[in-house]
Amino acid sequence: MSLQLLNTALIYPDGTIRNAVGKTICEGRNDKETLFNEQIILNSMQERILNTTGMEVDITTLTEIKRSVVKQKFYEIAIADYVPVVVGEGAFASNLLLYREFSTGEDFESGNINMAANNARLAETDVAVDSLDIKIINWAKVLGYTIFELEQASRAGNWSLIEAKERSRYKNWVLGLQKIAFTGSAINPDVLGLLTQTGVTSNLTLITEPISDMDTTAFAAFVAGALSAYQSNCNFTAYPSKFIIPATDYNGLAAPVSEAFPINSKLEFLENAFKTITNNPNFKILPLAYAQQDKNDNTNRYTLTTDDQDSIQMNIPVDYTTTIQDTTNGFQWQSAAYGQYSGVLLGRPLETLYFDYDTLTT
Repeated sequence: MSLQLLNTALIYPDGTIRNAVGKTICEGRNDKETLFNEQIILNSMQERILNTTGMEVDITTLTEIKRSVVKQKFYEIAIADYVPVVVGEGAFASNLLLYREFSTGEDFESGNINMAANNARLAETDVAVDSLDIKIINWAKVLGYTIFELEQASRAGNWSLIEAKERSRYKNWVLGLQKIAFTGSAINPDVLGLLTQTGVTSNLTLITEPISDMDTTAFAAFVAGALSAYQSNCNFTAYPSKFIIPATDYNGLAAPVSEAFPINSKLEFLENAFKTITNNPNFKILPLAYAQQDKNDNTNRYTLTTDDQDSIQMNIPVDYTTTIQDTTNGFQWQSAAYGQYSGVLLGRPLETLYFDYDTLTT
């Protein structure tokens, strides 16, 4: 009878079990069986842990494998609904340069001509330009697999390894751009998001609690003051076209404006008011989880902004692109995906306005 390895113990021909240095652990049959059974249970537990997220799972003849595979879900929203996105401009460049034009000159009446005075000098107007530099970020990720992985996955009969890997990589790109669009980069201070712009004014007085919690008086004051605050901020050059609010507050706007007149919800009333005042039937109120205090730097941030691409934009010079899966040895296969993106750029920062409140201090 040959020696059998049992974790760190050995079963000897005489039935005794000894450790690695030869010391007897147990002699009786019952002790041996107990230890052996415990080891079997331990090994089974270890295998179950290892197989929790793997393809290899113990089944019996009574196990039916469902054809569908449950896919992981993420918080996903369309960036272009919140920020104008420019795709394909400046592909493979390292920076984008945006020029801004300004009118210069004295006031209008400086152009009045006094014919009684012998003065032929005319007032002048001119233009000036400045520029904004947009940093472009290069991105690429690789995925790979072997023949062993491919063949073992195919035996399951209901799951495509290559499709799952490609889906995972593309999801990484989409969710990454989504976070950049709203909160900016965690490692690059030059890449800012919609909610993290340093040149945007923050109004700290108009919203001091969730809109859904406002009583009738406070709600009416907010409706009356929000667009006035925006226009005052941008010198009355524009009206906003969207109001972006924390998702938790948006969900509460189904409540009626007044218990005495439960005809319209706060959301309906607010949308109708903004559409009427801005004369824009396409004005939108949009929920955003990133704007919640628990998803950012402890601030509930509300944003009035515009759809004007000259005012606000995000650039994707190279959209998600994949290379052909290839191999150098016929056993290992790889493909790469790449793209380019920028943060959110404000050409006219005065046409975006924040309203902030912090529940920890209010």
